[in-house]
Amino acid sequence: MPAVSASAPTLATSDTPAGDAFTLIFTTLPALLRLSCGLVGAVVALSVRTPPVAPAVLVPAVAALTVWSVWYAAHVLRQGVSGPLVAGDVLLTTVTCLAIPVLVAPEVLPGEGSWVAVLASTTVINAQATAPVRWSVPAGLLVTGAYVVGAGAADARAEATAHAATLLVQVFCAAVMTGVMRRRIARADGAFAAHQRLTRKTLVARTAREAERQQNRDLHDTVLATLTMVGLGAVGGPSAALRERCAADLRTLGALADARATPEGPTSLDERLRAVLTRLPDLPVTVELAPCTVPAPVADAIAESAHAALSNVVRHAPGATATLRLDRIADIVVVEVTDDGPGFDPATVPAHRYGLRESVRGRMAGVGGRADVGSRPGAGTRIRLEWSDVD
Repeated sequence: MPAVSASAPTLATSDTPAGDAFTLIFTTLPALLRLSCGLVGAVVALSVRTPPVAPAVLVPAVAALTVWSVWYAAHVLRQGVSGPLVAGDVLLTTVTCLAIPVLVAPEVLPGEGSWVAVLASTTVINAQATAPVRWSVPAGLLVTGAYVVGAGAADARAEATAHAATLLVQVFCAAVMTGVMRRRIARADGAFAAHQRLTRKTLVARTAREAERQQNRDLHDTVLATLTMVGLGAVGGPSAALRERCAADLRTLGALADARATPEGPTSLDERLRAVLTRLPDLPVTVELAPCTVPAPVADAIAESAHAALSNVVRHAPGATATLRLDRIADIVVVEVTDDGPGFDPATVPAHRYGLRESVRGRMAGVGGRADVGSRPGAGTRIRLEWSDVD
């Protein structure tokens, strides 16, 4: 059970979680795809070097592409994708496609299975995933055109046509897929951001309402209680007791203001309850308070709830005696206020009555606790306050 207010909506740390997930996926996958293609392609490229492949061109080209693949993957995984990075990848692939006649042996060129064909496919797919459509589609067409020119120069026109069709399908399918995903993700993030704004407004409104309710409780238990006593005729004229009660109300309100300005650290609940008794000097109370430390907001709520319960004894059961007990049973803090007054039927209390509903039950609910009221006519009243420090 929480130490402070009851459960509240949780605000996410990002207003675009779907977009963040999309970015993570579509940077990690292209990095891994480029790295695996570069390393495997290097091995395949160097394994077949029959003429007209020129080793003097092939070896430096493969080395440069391998270094680029490793650097590309490391840069993307650390810093993400940038426009120049995508442009550089497309440019290197374009140059490599144009050099097919001296990089790929004729016997492995057909069938769209050469290492340059795989490189071209990887590049056009990565471009669609990492760049806006207005740049990625032209980049894909550029790589496709370079492949057609390079394969045609190697006298493999059937391969040029077949893989060009494959590249075009890859370009447009990847572009459509990522475009749809981006639009759907933007809508999801828009809805999520609207929900977050509404949640923030709800939290602000809830905080304002709780502050107002807390102020009403404090006024009910001090000034309004005193005015009610005067209005009911309990004070017939000048009264030293009335003056002392008014002074006590002022001290109480001042103490509450000071308490709210202090940090919310551990507080001795038994000491807070003894301070409550000093505000009710005319009420005979038997006290049994075990040492107990709780968070300051919890101590405030329990102490003020106990004060409201004891004040009800003064107002509604004059001449009665009361008992105040504090104990900790396992992880549960229990405070009981009992009296031997005339009692009442809780079911008959009007709904507009503020005392038990807000000054006791409302306060305890505000810190995640609970209050049980037991009474019946002729049998006194018992109010049990409970709070647990276990979620």
